Formats: sequence, structure tokens, C-alpha cells
Amino acid sequence: MKAYVDPDLCTGCELCVDICPEVFSMNGDIAIAVKDAVPAEAEEAAQDAGDQCPVGAIIVE
Repeated sequence: MKAYVDPDLCTGCELCVDICPEVFSMNGDIAIAVKDAVPAEAEEAAQDAGDQCPVGAIIVE
């Protein structure tokens, strides 16, 4: 599983970082995915972060 953040859509609300800090981090005022692959133990939280992103900036596949 991989996670991506679309920098053109991200509003910097930090919700993904709060939900899944193992995968997401802030880079200035936008979120980034800090792992190439989502660790197995963080898959559910990464998906939850994607589902809860208010602007749909997170893609988890």
C-alpha cells in the first residue's frame, strides 16, 4: 500500500498527521507522505486519514 498527498489540493489542516503520523508529516504548510510504502501496522490509519481528508487530497492505494 502507498499513500500520496496532492499538493495542489492540500489545505494544510494537519488532520492526516494527527490520524497517522507514521505516514504523514507537514512540509511547510502542506502535508506529505513520508514513507514510500505504508507500514502494515499503519495501513488502517492511513486509509482513515485518506477517508477523512476534507479536500480529498490523499490517495491511498
